[in-house]
Amino acid sequence: MTDQTTLSFASKNAAADGVAVVFAEEGGKLTPSAQDLDKKTKGLLSKAAQITQFKGKKGSKVDLLAPQGVKFARVILMGTGKASAFTQDDWRNLGGTVRALLTGTEGANANVYLETVKGDPKPADVASFALGAKLRGYSFKKYKTETGKKAAKKPAEKTLKKLIVHCADPRAAGQAFGPNRAIVDGVNLARDLVNEPANVLGPAEFAQRAKALTKAGVQVEVLSEAALKKKGMGALLAVGQGSARPSHVVVMQWKGAGPRGGAPIAIVGKGVTFDTGGISLKPAGGMEDMKGDMAGAACVVGLMQALAERKAKVNAVGVIGVTENMPGGNATRPGDVVKAMSGRTIEVLNTDAEGRMVLADCLWYAQDRFKPKAVINLATLTGAVMVALGKEHAGLFSNNDQLSERLTAAGKETGEKLWRLPLGPKYDKLVDSKVADIKNTGGRWGGSISAAQFLQRFIKEGTPWAHLDIAGTAMAAGDTEINRSWGSGFGVRLLDQLIKDHYERR
Repeated sequence: MTDQTTLSFASKNAAADGVAVVFAEEGGKLTPSAQDLDKKTKGLLSKAAQITQFKGKKGSKVDLLAPQGVKFARVILMGTGKASAFTQDDWRNLGGTVRALLTGTEGANANVYLETVKGDPKPADVASFALGAKLRGYSFKKYKTETGKKAAKKPAEKTLKKLIVHCADPRAAGQAFGPNRAIVDGVNLARDLVNEPANVLGPAEFAQRAKALTKAGVQVEVLSEAALKKKGMGALLAVGQGSARPSHVVVMQWKGAGPRGGAPIAIVGKGVTFDTGGISLKPAGGMEDMKGDMAGAACVVGLMQALAERKAKVNAVGVIGVTENMPGGNATRPGDVVKAMSGRTIEVLNTDAEGRMVLADCLWYAQDRFKPKAVINLATLTGAVMVALGKEHAGLFSNNDQLSERLTAAGKETGEKLWRLPLGPKYDKLVDSKVADIKNTGGRWGGSISAAQFLQRFIKEGTPWAHLDIAGTAMAAGDTEINRSWGSGFGVRLLDQLIKDHYERR
């Protein structure tokens, strides 16, 4: 759930109590606020730093409880290293690191005196710090319960209520952080969706969660299974036909730029709410993670939430295919041939290569209906991308160098990093079928590439397109300074940055 701690900005001399966080840089050099606290505590900070051999190294800290001479119940001296060389990512990570230390047990309020030895951070830097702090505050404890005598004996948990960032220009910092509040909400919505168990979040329930975006001003349509049949979405329907739960496509439109904004940018997401592999059944070990196989669709929903909440001046459409891949008497069999919405026939060699089937119809639908200026899809598509890139980068495939460069730059800015992988005619031959127009797997080698080549067959000529394979970054991606959640919400900040930089009407 979203961090319930309220965040605000204040001047450095504003009244404060509870917990104080101040900083020291490389060599143990104290910032002005840290020096001031040191004087008020008669050199206690300096003494503690000397005893603990604190040198201001990045991530190091000195922690003092109930120091005399000040109102604070706790004072934390945090090392930043060379703060003068900080990037936006460094400020975000510092915010996450600080937030992780603040529990509320020593006081309901925490006060962070954000400054460097040589001067004050820019408002954008303060906003990045605050963004990192809010993102780190997320947790998913919806299904944690305490019952019986244990609950009765347990004291009420004290939590942090207010986080106040003291800085040189609180008004400017607050304005800079304004859009970030929407981004936090979008990221955390995506995290919530990915973290939900599949018995709670099936295709219909996912569609209803997306429907709630209407409250933010997004136009949302939910296409039923009957509607999908009429539109000829045979590829998507083939994935879900073994499940008792019907498939859906959800269309979300944000018209923030109005008629003058022209054609929208289209974002398409894979939403397989649980993937058993179908008849091509996955191994049992780790299959529980397949509740997160809808992380691409979760990103699209979170992004649309963020765009609407911050009133982005862009026309954007999100299209997600939500379905469940189950074995059953009506399930698609290996060797079956199905027809996609585009009219192409697909030989299904492996029912576990299902995400590309979902995207094939959603990509075609988005292009056919909206004629977008660009289309980007996200999917936890292949394990092969993790073999290639680990969990540090998502795979990027594109038919357009400019779009690829823009996405890569947005990834560097947000810390949601991408690495471009190749497409080409020889790779394309891997998905040629002897009995149909295309087959849904290209064999063992270059698995993430052949999956991208499959998707490219459903991109209309002249449409700038990018495919992001987020299998390694969207779920179980490992802990970072701004995320300790199993579902990371990867892609929301990345695509919001891309849209802000290149697609919003000025």
